[in-house]
Amino acid sequence: MINKDLSIDFLGVHFENPFCLSSSPVDNCYEMCKKAYETGWGGVVFKTIPPKRVLMDEVSPRFDELEKEGTPFVAFKNMEQLSEHEQEEDLAALRRLKEEFPEKVLIASIMGENEDDWTEIAQLVTEAGADMIEMNLSCPQMTSHAMGSDVGVNPDLCKKYSAAVKRGSDLPVLAKMTPNITDMAVVAKACMEGGADGIAAINTVKSIANVNLNRKIGLPIVNSKSSISGLSGKAVKPIALRFIQQLRMEKGLEDLPISGIGGIETWEDAVEFILLGASTLQVTTSVMQYGYRIVEDMKNGLMHYMDEQGVDHLEDLVGMANANIIPPEELDRDYKVFPKIDLDKCIHCGRCYLSCFDGAHQAIEWDEEERIPSVIEDKCVGCQLCNLVCPVGAISLGKVEMKPGRSGNPATKLV
Repeated sequence: MINKDLSIDFLGVHFENPFCLSSSPVDNCYEMCKKAYETGWGGVVFKTIPPKRVLMDEVSPRFDELEKEGTPFVAFKNMEQLSEHEQEEDLAALRRLKEEFPEKVLIASIMGENEDDWTEIAQLVTEAGADMIEMNLSCPQMTSHAMGSDVGVNPDLCKKYSAAVKRGSDLPVLAKMTPNITDMAVVAKACMEGGADGIAAINTVKSIANVNLNRKIGLPIVNSKSSISGLSGKAVKPIALRFIQQLRMEKGLEDLPISGIGGIETWEDAVEFILLGASTLQVTTSVMQYGYRIVEDMKNGLMHYMDEQGVDHLEDLVGMANANIIPPEELDRDYKVFPKIDLDKCIHCGRCYLSCFDGAHQAIEWDEEERIPSVIEDKCVGCQLCNLVCPVGAISLGKVEMKPGRSGNPATKLV
């Protein structure tokens, strides 16, 4: 059995492994967090604690899902807001968790409507024993425009509130970013200037996942109406990875400490976030599908990956892929890669021909009688659409050819 050390130090806090529950319905009370710790999660980001005067009045129902081929939760839409408990109940839960699980990381997510709120709640969660504070600047379905993602797109407010939190606590502070913005780096820099120590990215993406075609109402339906709210799950992973890469490539943020969030379901997902610069990882939607036990699979897979890569310390993987993702104008355009069709695997369905003719460059020839595809090299541009649509993996990367007038050794191009 492979046993690798998954521990990592992040913002001066020691995590026994990088896997944390993100601030959400999956860790909104003592009992849930206790079970998560006992299952093997390295940390929890306790569901966002608002000012004492702000009590959540949730809608019902408040969830929807985006399905694909019968598999639920390709994406998950929620109208969930902040903690529904009295503030003192949440603070008591923090105290109890830290007393019973001193070796586990306890991160308090907080949100305020003004500077005094942010400072006061930061003081309270610090006194309750939190190891770290996460500023929720990004919830997309708040009923107050003074809170949530409306704040998270305002660099001046984010800077001011970051400073307010640091006035109330000496704990490390993460600022949680909204993806509902064009340039996250501007806000991230403002937060860091205000005193934040690192960034958590991303929160959910504003969305309408489905519309009921008969009632002509978005889902979920609440008394014949619906609302735009946050999308999470596998479908948002590409968005999360894009923002994390852009943050790490921004001048002045190359070593930015990041806690990665967004569609992490498997150990492969986790490694992708780590390679792009995330030191810790936060998970919600997959827990809602499969329960806390998924952390066992993710930890086991991550250890096997480290073993295969000859890596002893998780920190050594953080950000290893950043330098290999470059601006599009810098990509090598001197060659093309032809598809290679394995006729022994081919089931003669014609998908490659159809997709190429209707969606690419008409570079697949189709023998009607034999139902056999072949590549027309004079027309092929090497886009590899046929490779992607083949349902049985009968098409792969084939020979590499330099474009006319270009020089170079094609044998090195796919290394």
